[in-house]
Amino acid sequence: MSELSPWLRFVLAVLATWRVTHLLAREDGPFDILVRFRTLLGQGMLGRLFDCFYCLSIWVAAPLAWVIFKNPWDLFLAWLALSGAACLIDRFFREPVIIQPLSNEEVN
Repeated sequence: MSELSPWLRFVLAVLATWRVTHLLAREDGPFDILVRFRTLLGQGMLGRLFDCFYCLSIWVAAPLAWVIFKNPWDLFLAWLALSGAACLIDRFFREPVIIQPLSNEEVN
């Protein structure tokens, strides 16, 4: 991995951050293992962490930033940038929520 350019390492880390965060926060996983895991965590602090894509991306990005950068300042900036880029990818590609007004028939 060290022979790859820093930009390529960063892009790979961004994609990995998004993928792992999306898997843990929004997907069921094979045999619904991730759904069961999130249910097991409940409504405590860890359960709420796994419900929030943005919060979880911070913690997923931390070890990846450490892998690609060793200088403390670069590591800190990469940590925030990896999480931020994963959040931007998520917002850009997430299906929009469409709120439609109820018709008179549905209200009555």
